[in-house]
Amino acid sequence: MLFSARGPGEDMENMNRRDRPFLTIQRNDSSDNLVFRMKNEMRNIKYKPVDYQQLRALTEAKKLASASAKLKIRKAMLTSKLSKEQTLIKQHKQVWWQEYQRLNEVRCKMESEIKSLLNEENIGNECLCDLTNFEQELSEQQCTYLKNVINPIQQLRADLKYRQHHTLPHSHPHIEFNSMKVLEEVDFVKKQLKTVFERLSLEQQRIENDLSDWSIKILDHSLEEKTNLLSELPIELESLECPYPDLKSSILSEFCKFTQKYQKKLQDFNLQLEDIYRNCQLSEEDHWIYQAILDQYPGDLFGRRTLYLDMLQRYFPHKSRHDLVEHEKYCDQYRFAIEQRNILIANWNKNRKDFIQKAVLTLIEACATHEMESTLAKDKKKQQELCADLKAKVLQWRAHQEEVARLEMEISARRREKEEEKEKLWKKKELLQRAEKKKKIKKYGAKKKQKWQEMEMRDLQRLEELKKLMAEQSLKDRERVKYRQELLERRLMEKKEAALQEAHEDKERARRLEALRKQVAVVAQFDPVRMMSDTMASKARMGIEIEEEFILQKPLFTLNTYNEQQIISDPRLRFELALREAGLHRTLYAKEILPKISPQKPPRKDMESTVFKI
Repeated sequence: MLFSARGPGEDMENMNRRDRPFLTIQRNDSSDNLVFRMKNEMRNIKYKPVDYQQLRALTEAKKLASASAKLKIRKAMLTSKLSKEQTLIKQHKQVWWQEYQRLNEVRCKMESEIKSLLNEENIGNECLCDLTNFEQELSEQQCTYLKNVINPIQQLRADLKYRQHHTLPHSHPHIEFNSMKVLEEVDFVKKQLKTVFERLSLEQQRIENDLSDWSIKILDHSLEEKTNLLSELPIELESLECPYPDLKSSILSEFCKFTQKYQKKLQDFNLQLEDIYRNCQLSEEDHWIYQAILDQYPGDLFGRRTLYLDMLQRYFPHKSRHDLVEHEKYCDQYRFAIEQRNILIANWNKNRKDFIQKAVLTLIEACATHEMESTLAKDKKKQQELCADLKAKVLQWRAHQEEVARLEMEISARRREKEEEKEKLWKKKELLQRAEKKKKIKKYGAKKKQKWQEMEMRDLQRLEELKKLMAEQSLKDRERVKYRQELLERRLMEKKEAALQEAHEDKERARRLEALRKQVAVVAQFDPVRMMSDTMASKARMGIEIEEEFILQKPLFTLNTYNEQQIISDPRLRFELALREAGLHRTLYAKEILPKISPQKPPRKDMESTVFKI
């Protein structure tokens, strides 16, 4: 490419000239005369001389105005910066005060717990004596430190303040000698304090190192316990006896494969944590300060990240914002890896328990099948013996049945003869009784007619009473229906108001979400290669560059259960839903009627459980 030697101003001027319309310039004698007159200093009324002093004054005024405006802008920027700094410091103070109150409450709580722990009687005498002796030793050391270090410093400070305020210059001739002596005494005290503080800092560093070593040992011990727990076989499976050794060995081998997968993933997480810890740029003390600052600012605080980054830049002025953001990313990665590792261990514990339960159930079922097979063999032998006994009993029963049939035939013939004789006697008696019955029937008819009349009168009276009662009941029913209708309308209005309120809340929530979405929207740069290339979804749909995903929690067995349509078609569920909609699911009627409703299809007899009948 060729670049022109002209500047950007000339290029813009040429472009502006190109955009102008075409002009035809005519030169005549008048223009030549004008040039001639100007050269010969022949003045005209149209053209006046330029006042350069006035122009310089105008330019100076413009410069002064621009300088004052620039100064005002600088002052405004400085005031805005100071106000921003003051608001940040104010927010920091609020957070510091809340953290101070929280730490003070935690301190009081811990002190009360320590006192209650020391006052308990279940602690051993040796441990209690050691703790009390250590507390007494610490209190004595504190008293000696206050007596030997703090009190002399306070006395010296008070003496210096007194001399500063009450001793006037040139009032005493020996003031120079006294000032030199005081300075020597102050230097001596500073040296003593420096040695004391160095000794205390060394002791503090030694205690912190001991505590860090103990914490590392505890963490290593817990990690070793977890890894040993992953590698060890469960005692429940080893202690159970199985009549089929192949089944038990296959279960143990399956458990070993199951644990090896989790061990590999746990090692990957540990390596990832080591890499993140190795790449961390801050030291342990700086990282502790960093974590303490992050813990001061709660997660629901507005502008939390801005506040703690500002505080970190104040604590670490030698670190840039980029380094702090990188360390924040490393901390997030480390925390995410720790959470994933804990989730992996929790999933392993859960799957281990499920595997042990299923393995124990399979071993118990194997023992039960073995016992069932042995009992079936015994039952078969007993059944053959019973068949022989039953065959003999059947032959004997057949002989008894033939004898019983012969005796029943003889008895039935004798009974038939007796019944014929009784029938003849009964016909004779019936003829005599008919005449008497006719007389009794006439008397009975008269009494019956009288009773019917009395009953009709009584029924008419009862009918009138019932009509009155029904009229009163109908009035009560109308009032009750009216009350129920008003109650139903009131409930419907409340439901409509609740629905409108919920819709308004949904709209408000959607509006806030849209505002948040606009705030965090990503503005992607123009990338034609990425735009024209295949997406991950299209590759996944076409099956390109996709590895088969390993399903970690794949179920061991397929379950055949009811679908949604079968559950909804159950009359028991539908009746219960109707009662709930009417608000009657807690009444006595619901308690009585729900157990009486039968399912759509009665359960099969072979599916009936016998667990609770044993």
